[in-house]
Amino acid sequence: MSARRAFLILYTRVEIEEYNPMVRSRIQIKKIENIAARQVTFSKRRRGLFKKAQELSTLCDAQIGLIVFSSTGKLHNFSTTRMSQIIQRYMPHTNNLDHQLDASLQPQPEDCAILCKEVAEKNRELRQMKGEGLEELGIEELAKLEKKIERSCARVRHMKDVKCEKLITGLKQKGCKLAQHNKRLKEKMSEVAEVHTLENQSSSSSSKHSSYLQNYNAKLDTSLKLA
Repeated sequence: MSARRAFLILYTRVEIEEYNPMVRSRIQIKKIENIAARQVTFSKRRRGLFKKAQELSTLCDAQIGLIVFSSTGKLHNFSTTRMSQIIQRYMPHTNNLDHQLDASLQPQPEDCAILCKEVAEKNRELRQMKGEGLEELGIEELAKLEKKIERSCARVRHMKDVKCEKLITGLKQKGCKLAQHNKRLKEKMSEVAEVHTLENQSSSSSSKHSSYLQNYNAKLDTSLKLA
């Protein structure tokens, strides 16, 4: 196969995978929040894991034992032979594994030396950023330090401006909400005042009507007495 033909085949395959909606996309490895989807994925992948273990045992004549606990605490296991036999073979090796793990966790002298050197360098840079220990620096190093401090100050000022803008925007929004709330309160107060005015008018008219009735009754009584 010529190089040109191989390139065309590869290019066509890439185009098909790019524009074909049926091509499976890469799944992001993170915890599945949906409980039902999590259980379905666990069941499918558990079966796939056990199948791969069976294939590995068949191909390589290996003894394999798998122990899996689901999120609900249910036990699932797979073994090419009896699980107890595999565990018995595994137990004598636990001490060696613990020893290897402890040895791997112990820091090596070379790593300690590198870390100490990096810490000393960072401490020196920090002191220089504070304006300490500048006597040992030359003109070029001082110029570089000045530019670094200017960039840091620019970033600090930019972040301060962003924070101030957010604060001002939040205060403006609160002011608008308070103004709307005050407007609604004024409308309610005007409505209450109108209701009180109507009540006062109705009470005054009723009092006038009652006084008119009293005067009429008094005149009627007087006329009856005279009669």
